[in-house]
Amino acid sequence: MTKVSSKFAAEVKKAKDFNASACMHCGVCTAVCPMGKEILPRKLFRYAMLGMEQRIKDNQKVIYQCLLCRMCEENCPADVKIAENVRFLRGRINKEDFNL
Repeated sequence: MTKVSSKFAAEVKKAKDFNASACMHCGVCTAVCPMGKEILPRKLFRYAMLGMEQRIKDNQKVIYQCLLCRMCEENCPADVKIAENVRFLRGRINKEDFNL
């Protein structure tokens, strides 16, 4: 069972650098990713927007494997700032889990 954190969802909603709500779920980001990750950015971002903090923590490895090459951003038809969204998630993990 997945627990929803309203505090985390509110933090994501308030973050000016997190614009994943513009995502159209087209899959272009996944198709052009040189890492070929099985977890989709749109899935990670949906978890964050819904406040599914544990799901984000469960996917830390994938979040940190992203090269931040921005190939996904360059091809995103909705102009989602995917690398910035990943940076936001990394920053949140660093703060909450590693006290950095």
